Amino acid sequence: MSFIRSASFCRHPLSMIRSFSSTSIRPSGEIPKNVIENLATAQHQPGNGLIYDKKPFRIELAEGKRYSWCLCGRSKTQPLCDGTHKLEQYKITLRPVRFQVEKTGTYWLCNCKHTKNRPFCDGTHKNEDIQKTTGKN
Repeated sequence: MSFIRSASFCRHPLSMIRSFSSTSIRPSGEIPKNVIENLATAQHQPGNGLIYDKKPFRIELAEGKRYSWCLCGRSKTQPLCDGTHKLEQYKITLRPVRFQVEKTGTYWLCNCKHTKNRPFCDGTHKNEDIQKTTGKN
């Protein structure tokens, strides 16, 4: 399995992830579902985290493995959680969204933190209000 590394990839410590700016969410056009969404309520938190990036991340995910998607936007291992939300000085109330995928494959995870289908990208990053933001908030 080989991935093309882009200049923006250098800031990301996870070797399985690369920045991607395509307009397509999945080749089939469908947004995947979190197969364990009924086991937790984190995906229903009312707030959105800081916009980390204005484009989603492409990532290979394995069936049956549990992942934690960063909702607060401060993780150094975006789009996955590194526990930064637990640091008292940030006073973060948002918690990561635990998820699993139905089958092993390539997925697009939201990095603007405003998707309606957490943790998967639904194209919200293309909205004018997201694109107008400057830098990492």
